Amino acid sequence: MNILIVGCGKVGSYLARVLEKLGHDVSLVDRSSSALNPADNIRLEGFSGLCVCGEPIDVDVLRSAGIESCDAVVAATPDDNTNIMVAEIATKFFGIKNVTARIYDPARQEAFSDRTDIHTICPTILTVDKLLDTMLKEEV
Repeated sequence: MNILIVGCGKVGSYLARVLEKLGHDVSLVDRSSSALNPADNIRLEGFSGLCVCGEPIDVDVLRSAGIESCDAVVAATPDDNTNIMVAEIATKFFGIKNVTARIYDPARQEAFSDRTDIHTICPTILTVDKLLDTMLKEEV
């Protein structure tokens, strides 16, 4: 698959390396040049995909990262609004069907996932679910 990851923090850079090791073609977009630099972001050491520095919601930046030929897009910046906008641009402007947005706010994640075909993941909900599972395991 040809995959674009927007946001090159811990999740985005690690996901890029894992996908690349699995044989996928991966491109990265981030606002920060240091996030895309293996000297500053150790998780990118050995990454051979395309790295584009620029505003993630800029259509020209997304084009320069190859969004037009992508099979999937992941929006994993630290900002819910940016992730939602990237996801909407990918689906509505570029017609990509396999789009996932990370949304930290559970209420926003629920509202967004109910109103669109975009996949969402909410780290807050996942963490709370795991904590409850761990804490309440002894009650069962």
